[in-house]
Amino acid sequence: MQIRDRQISHPHHSEQILTARTASVKRTTGETDVQVTINLDGTGACIAKTGIPFLDHMLHQISSHGLIDLQVEATGDLEIDDHHTNEDVGITLGQALLKALGDRKGIVRFGNFLAPLDEALIQVALDFSGRPHLSYGLEIPTQRVGTYDTQLVREFFVALVNHSQMTLHIRQLDGINSHHIIEATFKAFARAMRMAVEIDPRRASTIPSSKGVL
Repeated sequence: MQIRDRQISHPHHSEQILTARTASVKRTTGETDVQVTINLDGTGACIAKTGIPFLDHMLHQISSHGLIDLQVEATGDLEIDDHHTNEDVGITLGQALLKALGDRKGIVRFGNFLAPLDEALIQVALDFSGRPHLSYGLEIPTQRVGTYDTQLVREFFVALVNHSQMTLHIRQLDGINSHHIIEATFKAFARAMRMAVEIDPRRASTIPSSKGVL
């Protein structure tokens, strides 16, 4: 999968603004080896090979619904459990997001989405604020979806939030099926993130903060 720079032409500006909103991060510890490549101005192309099938499925949701190109490859101590790999993928993806956004000049910054999936209804609101915070309101009724420990959903978002420096609120308005609740969460997150990282044509060259810095 090739990650390319993209030129964005804005209707209120005659010039073309060259964006290189891409990043590649490699993180190696005694427990895992994770490589993430991201293009915020992509088409939803995704390669996910973490050794955790359900996590791969959720990464595809982020890419597809966020319209970002994403390549995630990880090896880890899965013979122990999925915890370290799941968390370190969240950490590395967060670091790649932070790097790709740079000084966050021109982005919308805020995003929110309400995603239904059958009986499940999940609301996500986020802000690329530079202040990491997670409010997590999921009540997942089962301990596992297939072989995936559902406690790891929160751990993934904790890691992602802390290393991308975003404020993230996740609310469960309805849902009784664990798979539906989790998948709707990732879809809502992807759509909210897509909204937040879009370039605002009315202030494409400025940082979206009254302080002038994020």
